[in-house]
Amino acid sequence: MTDPIADYLTRLRNAISAKHRVVEVPASNLKKEITKILFDKGYILNYKFVEDGPQGTIKVALKYDAVNKVNAIKKLIRVSTPGLRKYTGYKDMPRVINGLGIAIISTSKGVMTDKEASALRIGGEVLCYVY
Repeated sequence: MTDPIADYLTRLRNAISAKHRVVEVPASNLKKEITKILFDKGYILNYKFVEDGPQGTIKVALKYDAVNKVNAIKKLIRVSTPGLRKYTGYKDMPRVINGLGIAIISTSKGVMTDKEASALRIGGEVLCYVY
């Protein structure tokens, strides 16, 4: 597999479009950090790291509105790919839907949102946009 982050985002997208409650994805440290950010920002209901075999899996419980069954995640867009990396400095941080969404950035201090990276005044690789 050439792009595991794109695979992770695609599995989430497919589960949302199929109205699944839980989706399982193969684990990696970067995927775990992205999952923690999605949970902290309220885009997913819960997550669980299952250690089975050498790699393990991540079980993600998707978040739906109780009344009209709309998912909390509207779009997941992969920005930086292995063929074309996208980097940003803290001054040129991307704004997703004028600040309503988040951009997930991989920095030298770890994986964080665009607002946290701006506050720490560090740039990095723009992994994806979520809104």
